[in-house]
Amino acid sequence: MFEYDGAMDAEPVIEAMRTAARALTVGDVRDQVRAIQVAQDVLDAAKAERLAVIEASRAYEVDGASTLSTWVRNELRMTAQDATTLTRASGTFAVLPLVAEAAVTGSIRADHVKAFTYGLKHLGPELMATYQEPLVVIAQHTDPAELFQRVRQMRDTLFPDDLDEAYLKGMDKEDIQVTRLMEGWHLTGFLNAVTGAKFKAVLDSVSAPRDAEDTRSGSERRTQGFDEVLTDILNNGRPSDKGVRPHLSVIVDVDTLTASAQRVQATTEDPRRVPAPMPVTEPATLTGYGAIGPNLLMYLACVSDFTAFLMKQGHGVRQDQILSVGRDHRAATLKQRRAIRVRQKGTCATPGCHHTHLEIHHVIFWADGGTTDLNLMIGLCVRCHHLLHRGLLAITGNATNGFEFTNRHGTPLRPRRRSSHRTAA
Repeated sequence: MFEYDGAMDAEPVIEAMRTAARALTVGDVRDQVRAIQVAQDVLDAAKAERLAVIEASRAYEVDGASTLSTWVRNELRMTAQDATTLTRASGTFAVLPLVAEAAVTGSIRADHVKAFTYGLKHLGPELMATYQEPLVVIAQHTDPAELFQRVRQMRDTLFPDDLDEAYLKGMDKEDIQVTRLMEGWHLTGFLNAVTGAKFKAVLDSVSAPRDAEDTRSGSERRTQGFDEVLTDILNNGRPSDKGVRPHLSVIVDVDTLTASAQRVQATTEDPRRVPAPMPVTEPATLTGYGAIGPNLLMYLACVSDFTAFLMKQGHGVRQDQILSVGRDHRAATLKQRRAIRVRQKGTCATPGCHHTHLEIHHVIFWADGGTTDLNLMIGLCVRCHHLLHRGLLAITGNATNGFEFTNRHGTPLRPRRRSSHRTAA
């Protein structure tokens, strides 16, 4: 096992560079890029490890630098932000040796290391040291964004009161200003969790590409979509998508909802009472924003309509049986669309895609005898839906046993994580 002692084995670094050099002379260009990426990640890890040695020995002072970050900026000509990221990575290796080993051998990327650095800051060295082994395994099989999400989920689950505190701080900062300039208007401001999620839900809905021929840039689609929203509100009311208006979704486990309600109710009855600690349950998630605390959850529950969805079998009744219509209708019903959005947490089902404007697809094509059953339908963004119908993406399976995604060559894409028994508000 790799032990952090300031004398890292150089062989993995040398071998990664040799592999990249060989790949550049022969083979598929995609394999060349993959080999270059591995070599780059290994070199980043080696650089960070050696910076840890410089930090421990204060060798940066020899070159007249007062701190390691200053030395990195001066000697490596990096920006202050890149220098900070690199020096923090060196500190992470010193605390988490398994992370250092994985980085040095190229099995995780430099961006994965950032997630571990984030965890050290927000969860503390003791917790991260305890969970570093399973987190390294996750990092070796997922992209950095997924690892960041797992670490944030740990923080949100272990420290739910911090979520409400962050929401209240956001309430104090919120403001919107529209300033007229010679060329038009300049928008500045900050929105709290709820208002920002509302804004994002509407903007995502109206800024999606209209079709495969829509060549507008993202900035054009967002500004034109926002203009259409304003015009529509002034003239006709709010927009909708096949009966589903842009709305906020709160995804929450039944246990979390029950515990939050009991806690807030007890505090309401006696404000002097110290709130009981929340049990270790998965926190509620506000779609478009992220995890929220129990107090904000109950506020939204107070002002919202509830639609409950059974997300796993129970009491002999299955959700897909309740919301299936067979061959009676081709298009998904309004309840089915809502249920699919909840099942997928509001994002496209394709692995790695995070777009939120969804179209409903029959996994078994309607023309081939497919049925409009919840178990055999899936939500895809416009772009992924077009990829599928161009033969560049294939989907098989069902919601009960899991959908399988492959590219045009039949290579599997990374599967999505399954969700559990949840309720949507």
